[in-house]
Amino acid sequence: MIRFRPFSQLLTARLREALREPEVIFWVFGFPILIALGLGIAFRNKPPERISLAVQEHTEAAAIVELLNESPQFDARLLSNQNSASQLRLGKVALVLVPGRSFEYRFDPNRPDSLLARALVDQFLQEAAGREDPIERIETPVSEPGARYIDFLIPGLIGLNLMSGGMWGVGFVTVDMRSRKLLKRLVATPMRKGEFLSALIASRIVFMFIEVLLLLAFGWLVFDLVLRGSFLLTLAIGLLGALCFGSLGLLVASRARKVEAVSGLMNLVMLPMFVFSGIFFSSDRFPDVIQPAIRALPLTALNDALRAVIIEGADFSSQIGRLAILAAWMVVSFAVSLRIFRWS
Repeated sequence: MIRFRPFSQLLTARLREALREPEVIFWVFGFPILIALGLGIAFRNKPPERISLAVQEHTEAAAIVELLNESPQFDARLLSNQNSASQLRLGKVALVLVPGRSFEYRFDPNRPDSLLARALVDQFLQEAAGREDPIERIETPVSEPGARYIDFLIPGLIGLNLMSGGMWGVGFVTVDMRSRKLLKRLVATPMRKGEFLSALIASRIVFMFIEVLLLLAFGWLVFDLVLRGSFLLTLAIGLLGALCFGSLGLLVASRARKVEAVSGLMNLVMLPMFVFSGIFFSSDRFPDVIQPAIRALPLTALNDALRAVIIEGADFSSQIGRLAILAAWMVVSFAVSLRIFRWS
């Protein structure tokens, strides 16, 4: 049973210690905002870029270049055979058009932009030559909040921040206190081990609410982010994520004596999640054979649950599986930490 007074005093001390360090404030609150701003601007919605094309030298080449450049889709230029091949190989043009009695399209089938250029150029030239499509088509461009990269990014940054904050804010701090012999002093007090560990994790909960609110507010104010699901459910998922990674941070720090050792262990734990858990791009890009392992990672479950609620408007019942994964990591990590933790 955790007694309130020792717990509250430990929690208050930890919060004051963190707030007295300006670098903590920057890395916890400022850095995620800068990432969101930079990537949000880099991948903002903007008109599609013109497709770069090379037309090989030929008696009709100049007229074809002029015709293609009348379309806002294409940026065509006249090049020699050698230069056009080099430009295609280096990826500076998406397609090489060779005029003649019939048009030859030279493109790289492994490049999506090259395949798209081949289809669009052929359609444009065929229509310019008088082709009429037998089926009438209606084109309706659709672009709305939820489908943009920034909508995908913000939940991933929330998950990344909760993981980094839990691991470094709990694990690193614990080992730093151990290396400075501060934990030995706490042994002499009537405080229990569970109260100390719980207070460390609880300090992350306070920061969690500010982190989640700050990133959601920033996305809404700057990029018109729309929260389609429940705000309270989003906070609840963030709370479970903070508890999960705080417990993982404790587990990693339970026996380490030096900050160098715990830094290596934390990086070992976090690196697979940095790569596989879908922070900056979807984890679905990885092969199907490793998808079960990826889905079992706590950051994957956290990111997927946040995106489902924020972007898709999912409810609690649809996220029970993902929340169960987070809860399992939290319970097992804290239970093992409580058992193997040492003060010195």
